[in-house]
Amino acid sequence: MTSNNHPERLDRTVRQRRLRREQGRREGERTIGQNLAMIGMLGWTIVVPTLLGIFAGRWLDAHLPGPSRLFWTLGLMAAGLALGCHLAWKRIHRE
Repeated sequence: MTSNNHPERLDRTVRQRRLRREQGRREGERTIGQNLAMIGMLGWTIVVPTLLGIFAGRWLDAHLPGPSRLFWTLGLMAAGLALGCHLAWKRIHRE
């Protein structure tokens, strides 16, 4: 990190904080109900893909021969969880 880059980053950070503060003053604070709704939506965003992965994996494990009875279930559960977390992360940064 060079010392020449530091003032530019500081200016950008200060500018972003000012914009966020002004936006917060304009829009006001979210209500408790809105915050709870956001938490619930994020929870379902993570849970639904995970459950879909589990159900699809169980079906594949029952119908395909594999190394174990949980091969597809564990793999698709992890993939569903990763997808759900990714979608929740994108949603948080959009807000």
